[in-house]
Formats: sequence, C-alpha cells, structure tokens
Amino acid sequence: MSRMPRREFLGLSALAAGGALLTTRVAFAYPSERRRRFVLVIMRGALDGLAAVPPCGDADYAGLRREFALAAPGGGAHAALPLDGFFGLHPSLGFLQQSYAAGELVVFHALASPYRERSHFDGQDVLENGTPQPHALQSGWLNRALAQAPGRSREAGVALGQNVPLVMRGPAEVASWSPSRLAALDEDTYARITDLYAGDPLLSRRLADAMAADAMAGGDADSRAAGDDPMGASGGNPGGGAGRYAEIVQAAAGFLRQEQGPKVAVFDTSGWDTHANEGGAEGQLAGRLRQLDAGLAILRQQLQSAWSDTAVLLVTEFGRTAAINGTRGTDHGTATVALLVGGAVAGGRVVADWPGLSARTLYQGRDLAPTLDLRSVIKGLLAEQLEVPARALATEVFPDSAGVKPLAGLLRA
Repeated sequence: MSRMPRREFLGLSALAAGGALLTTRVAFAYPSERRRRFVLVIMRGALDGLAAVPPCGDADYAGLRREFALAAPGGGAHAALPLDGFFGLHPSLGFLQQSYAAGELVVFHALASPYRERSHFDGQDVLENGTPQPHALQSGWLNRALAQAPGRSREAGVALGQNVPLVMRGPAEVASWSPSRLAALDEDTYARITDLYAGDPLLSRRLADAMAADAMAGGDADSRAAGDDPMGASGGNPGGGAGRYAEIVQAAAGFLRQEQGPKVAVFDTSGWDTHANEGGAEGQLAGRLRQLDAGLAILRQQLQSAWSDTAVLLVTEFGRTAAINGTRGTDHGTATVALLVGGAVAGGRVVADWPGLSARTLYQGRDLAPTLDLRSVIKGLLAEQLEVPARALATEVFPDSAGVKPLAGLLRA
C-alpha cells in the first residue's frame, strides 16, 4: 500500500466525522500561466498607521504622539527606520525596511476603505465584501476576483486559519486549511484509517486530499523541529501563540510554492486594537509589529524562488486617532497604512497624498484624513497580478466602483 507523508496537522476526529477537516479538495489551479502569487494578510483590530509608519517630517506629529513619538531616522537607538526622508518605519519592522531598501516594499499612507464609522465588525465587513456598506454582500471581493480571473478551473486560492474569511467566500471554489492541536498519527493508526476508508469513495478521497494538502502545507519540518522559528523565539504574536502564527505562515508558503498549488492565500492576525498602553518604540504594539515582521521574513524564506513572483498585501479595517488618549493608547480612527511587499513588487517608495496632522486638516477633528481609496490599490494589484479584467473589477469584484481607478505600476514588469 502506498502511504502519503503524515504531519501533525491531520485532525483524526475531523476525518472520523466524515470530512469536517477544512481542507477537503486539493486539485488546485491558478489564474494564469504566469504563475504569480498573491497573499492577503488582514490585520484585524485597526492598525495604528501613524505608529507603524510615522510621518516624522510632519511638524504636528510629535505633539500629538507625545512620549510615544518616534525620533526621525538617525536620531538614536530607538529612532524610526529610514524610508523616504519624510516618513519612517517603526523600529520593530526591520525585515520590511530591508525590503524597502531592496525595492520590494511599497507603503501606502493616508489610505482607507469607503467605511467612515468606527465599528470593528462593520469595518471588517466592508474591507472584505468590497462595497461601501457593511453586510451588503455575503461574498468577498477576492473570491469574486478569482471567479473572474482567466484560466481558472478548480481551487485557485486557500484560506489559512480556523474559518474561511468573508473575503474568500463566494462563487469560486477555494480550499482551506487549519493547524490541528492533535498529536501526529503513528504508522499503525494511519494504516488502520486508510483501510477503514478504502471501501468508501467519498471518505477515501477526503483522506487522500487531506494528506496531500497537509504535505503541501508542511513547510520545512526539520527547521521547526530544530527550533529555527523566529516567531517562537520572540514571544507572543498578534493572533495567538507565536508558534501557531509561524505554522500558518509556513503552511501558506508550502501551498504557494507548489507547482500545481494555489496561487492565492489569505490569513489574518489580530490584537491590533491598542486602546491602552500602546507604547512607542517599545511596548505592546512594538511586540506585535515585531511578530508580524518576523512572520513576513519566514514567508520570504519558505517561498524560496517563488518569492520573486509574489506580492503580499497587508490591510486593516481602519486607522486610529491621531492623538494619544488618556489611557496612553489610541482609539478607533479613519485613515491608516497598507503595505505591499514581495519580489514581484515595484517598491522602494511611499505612495501618499499627505493631508497633514494640523487641527484643521484632521478628519472630524481627530483622525488622519483619508486621501487614497484602498480599492484603487487592490484593483491595481488584481489587474496586474491575477489579470482580472477592468470591467469585472468595476462591476463584479467591487460593484459600482467605476469612479475608483486602479493604481498602475505596482508590480515589476
């Protein structure tokens, strides 16, 4: 009997329940023969864009951020990392700064979705459903983009985590994968399950598909066993245990680098809701940014040569207030940053029509004002990376958005 490799991710109880394991189909396809990869990372909780990418050159920045204001690049051990001379990068984001220097990072600032209220639930719904209104659709813009991309057959994308997020729900078939907390199966147990399912075509297929997907997701098991895990070495992470976050990132790379694997992956992080004790160069937010940065470094390392064809977009539902609040944190705001990193990215630049942080320019007197529509960024990426037609972007992917023009030139030719 031929046996496929087993990984600790296999959920025995899920299989016994008749296919509740998230990954049930692995006959992946991809949008085009150019083999470009796209990764979407949703940062749930509202990232403080003024902390992640501080506008050190704005005369009003330091007064609003008080003791949490970062010194301009070159201003000491805890100063911001250099970007373009006006903006800096939080000192926890060393990998992203290296990516910027290598021409593989674009920073978008003063950016927002069409949402203008301050509810996490509604803001995330708008971020994912692709319309200006929360709960307007039960499908997501990325799934609809996959449905419109040329050359699609079966699953072109994979969602990694406990649930398939709204952005990946819709008419296109997608796969999903979640790490298991159960122990690895021994050879005898695996053989017994294989024999048990052999007489049932559906269960047998589910088992084979799960094992194939698990093998794709496995990543570099030897490096994990040896403790080569920068996420685990540096403490907690935005979405749970550091090791589990690293596991998801490694699984994403495992799927994407396969010759016949999916070319689109989605996962999220949480814990960005920094109402109190946010910190500056060090502290709560700094630790979360450090974990995010380390995860992206893992993704680049694990993708190997596929990194050169990859674009990773990091987005959040809205920003945070310009000023520090009474509990030494920031409250729900409006505009923020988005980050685009990868070997396929035409980077080394900041894209921002900067509105300023003076009292007269703040949105509703409290927030960074939005001057760039997030949909313009996403449309540009989908057009260049997944070859989604312009008409479909304006009608199917982002309904009634003809007035929102795609940003061009985000990727290398």
